[in-house]
Amino acid sequence: MTITYPDVLVCVPTYNESANLVPLVRRALDSVAGATILVIDDSSPDGTGDIADALAAEHPDVRVLHRPAKSGLATAYLDAFRYGLENGFTRLVEMDADGSHPPERLPAMIAASHAPEVGLVIGSRYVPGGRTEGWPLSRKILSKAGNTYVRLLTPLTVRDATAGYRVFTADALRVMDLDSVTSRGYSFQIEMALLVADTGKKISEVPITFRERESGTSKMSRAVVVEALWKTTIWGWRQRSSQPTARTAESESR
Repeated sequence: MTITYPDVLVCVPTYNESANLVPLVRRALDSVAGATILVIDDSSPDGTGDIADALAAEHPDVRVLHRPAKSGLATAYLDAFRYGLENGFTRLVEMDADGSHPPERLPAMIAASHAPEVGLVIGSRYVPGGRTEGWPLSRKILSKAGNTYVRLLTPLTVRDATAGYRVFTADALRVMDLDSVTSRGYSFQIEMALLVADTGKKISEVPITFRERESGTSKMSRAVVVEALWKTTIWGWRQRSSQPTARTAESESR
């Protein structure tokens, strides 16, 4: 019996991902039948938006949100979350367009999101069974050091707080003040995890294999790293002052 996911919205922000979008969307449609794939394109000059429109014309489960200019990962996801909440989806997925997040792991992540009190499931590189492929040693060190810094400064105990492959429950998102989110780059992932923890919901981690993109250009930059470090320092000071409870629960697929 085929499991379908009509209440799942897979949010895929794009900017110049013309070489990656078609295979990614097809894999996602195969992995979570009945789910809706929402492409959020920031007027990509390489024609990614046109490719997304062609996919939507071909597949009734693909939709496209066109934005007038490059506005950043965080605002793309926030726009997608608002769309998902307004349209009755109960599970909202963050997924990169470059193929680094394996859609085949989504069923396990969605299943973990149905555990009691879980508000966020992270596709994790750093729990048993998780790993990265194609990264130089310098990036591995930077990523692990960043996650260690998050655990030291904030109440979060998850192993991969900076990961961008996620399943949020609508229940968790509804009680957040999404308008209060200040991040624009990858620090968005840390901020959202802190907001989930502040709701009293649990955060679960499911292992994935993260593969470095084969086509296109990474959006990672020195400015993104600096923003994440600075904001984590501020959040850590504020969180320790107010002492919120950050509950976590690790989940691994069998």
